[in-house]
Amino acid sequence: MKKDISDISRRKFLQKAALAGITAPLIFSHQAVASKLPGKVRHVAVGVGGMGWHDLNRFMSHPEAEIVAICDVDANHLKRASDALPNAKTYTDWRELLKNESANFDSINVSVPDHNHFAIAFESIKMGKHVYCQKPMCHDVAEVRALTIAANNAGIVSQLGTQHASGLGDRTAVQWIKEGHIGKIKQVYLCSNRPGATEAYRFKGPRPEKGETPPATLDWDLWVGTAPMREYAPTIYHPSKWRAWQDFGTGWSGDIGCHIFDAVWKGMGLKDPVSVTARVQDSWQASPERMGDTWPQSNHITWMFPGNEMTAESELKVEWFDGEFYPPEEVRKLFSVEDYPAESAMLVGTNGALLIPHTKMPVLLPEEKFKQVRAPKLTDRDHYHHFIDACLGKTNTESHFAQSGPMTEAIILGTVALKEPGKILQWDAKTMKIANLPAAEKHLSRKYRRGWKVKGYKG
Repeated sequence: MKKDISDISRRKFLQKAALAGITAPLIFSHQAVASKLPGKVRHVAVGVGGMGWHDLNRFMSHPEAEIVAICDVDANHLKRASDALPNAKTYTDWRELLKNESANFDSINVSVPDHNHFAIAFESIKMGKHVYCQKPMCHDVAEVRALTIAANNAGIVSQLGTQHASGLGDRTAVQWIKEGHIGKIKQVYLCSNRPGATEAYRFKGPRPEKGETPPATLDWDLWVGTAPMREYAPTIYHPSKWRAWQDFGTGWSGDIGCHIFDAVWKGMGLKDPVSVTARVQDSWQASPERMGDTWPQSNHITWMFPGNEMTAESELKVEWFDGEFYPPEEVRKLFSVEDYPAESAMLVGTNGALLIPHTKMPVLLPEEKFKQVRAPKLTDRDHYHHFIDACLGKTNTESHFAQSGPMTEAIILGTVALKEPGKILQWDAKTMKIANLPAAEKHLSRKYRRGWKVKGYKG
């Protein structure tokens, strides 16, 4: 029987955690295994444009999934999806979908902008529904913690939208890390220097002085949702550049970080960081308007994690680079400075290095030294189908919230550091406090717009 978690709040969690004297990852040490559902999984999709269209098609392709309802604030997106699924009920407001269809579905995918992830996923979990949520899971640190707790207490099946985590490349990397081929890990370098990303994701602003009337096909109030109301402006919010705005997105590191960090996190069994600091480009830091409104166009974030049996030292440094910041040349030289993968993770150990190019197979370095190491024999896996299979009680998910929640929390904590550039933030995960800079705790959560508060959450 599922537990009633409607009264979960961050305050209550912190009280319980403090009394127990334990950290979040130790609480979330397992994932739910669903009771076998009779027949097909009745699934609903919230957000069917952009990435949501891709997600919808993957769920549609599972022979034991039945899409019973779809929802989108954009009528054009909704029509395309409805044409593909003429028997699915259609909604513009996700709240109406949950209310009207509560008895008619088993699982949901949340494929909307980051700022509305938590509200939809949390309300669904309170109803006992299985949840597939696009990365980065939530907009704020406090939201991530609350959603992880909710999923854990409700006993639902969950999956973060890190679809490449189910791929052969990432799963091989996880196994090679655990097998210890490169010895004790000394440092980790993550990067996403994707060409062309500046235009698509890193909008410099400024916000236009006056907005425009939204098109009749778009419910702008619903799109804004929990965020502060902003006047509609074409091309810079919906559909393309919302990730660049602090109101709606989590910047480049928040969006892509979950993909790049995933295999490292799983392979090394990392826990909460003890500190985080960030460096940004001078032009962003010199502009109060940009710092208060948009995310920087280049990030260099450094976390310090407690060491474990896999690390060379008592602490492990993990660095993130994007935009104009690149991993050190001596690190790139371990593979090739010219051909270093634009999106990748590099683990440097006492006995070699492991490069994990995003979406590709990992490489042990130097290659000559490890030429006898063979990739494990793994069965190819579809991340979306795996979620449906888990809802049917056949398996466990690859990126369940018990595991991906603490990882996402660390990544979003990095965006907190971006708002306090150059300062080392000492993080106490038990109490969710920044011991040396309490003023920075205001970045851990946000106030929802009037009328959009989520019952049971006090972020």
